[in-house]
Amino acid sequence: MVWSDEFNTEGRPDDNTWQYDLGDGCPLCGWGNNELQYYTDSLKNVRIENGHLIIQVHKENIGSKKFSSTRIKSKKDIKYGKVAVRLKNPSRKGVWPAVWMLPSENKYGRWPQSGEIDIMEHVGFNPDSIFGTVHTEAYNHLKFTQKMGRLHLPKNEDAFYEYSIEWNEEKIDFLVDGSKYFTFENEKKNEAYWPFDQKFHLIINLAIGGNWGGKHGVSEEIVEQKMEIDYVRVYKDISPKKLF
Repeated sequence: MVWSDEFNTEGRPDDNTWQYDLGDGCPLCGWGNNELQYYTDSLKNVRIENGHLIIQVHKENIGSKKFSSTRIKSKKDIKYGKVAVRLKNPSRKGVWPAVWMLPSENKYGRWPQSGEIDIMEHVGFNPDSIFGTVHTEAYNHLKFTQKMGRLHLPKNEDAFYEYSIEWNEEKIDFLVDGSKYFTFENEKKNEAYWPFDQKFHLIINLAIGGNWGGKHGVSEEIVEQKMEIDYVRVYKDISPKKLF
């Protein structure tokens, strides 16, 4: 393990480990996905209590939006290894929680050229499933070519599961509680297919609505729904290196 956060100290998340994306992204684009939330660092939206990091939705007029939530990201970069996050998802139609990664330096250009790794996404209108997805210049949702794994997990809104990736130079494996359900392999072509040879940072957020999360509308019952994170653990890759 190279770093972790067990969220054992009540109050605000550790400022040495976490920072925030704030606001609405832009009023009309909603962080690029037509989302309905305004991200804050307020304790009512993000806090540690009873050993869990809580990200909670509230209905309020703030900026150009009618909901508030939080998007938190790691200050520590990650390149290869295992990233594991144990959490319980919120419920109700319109919620869109995610644990994902973006490049820290955009080595190959802006999204999607430098890649994106979605460790776990869940949409409330599809309560019995979670998704792991990879986006690159060649494979992304704008072209309907994204590489995605889906797992039937009917209790993910009621119980904690560990969502993780194991990432090295050859592939990215996606796992739930240690069981692999999807693999994205390095095809050894170019950065349009594999931009994952650079440092990324971790993002955890709870979005509302949007192109995917709001595909079937947004329920009034999402108010005060919570994403509860038990821990974040990051391990370095110590697997033997290939000689040829």
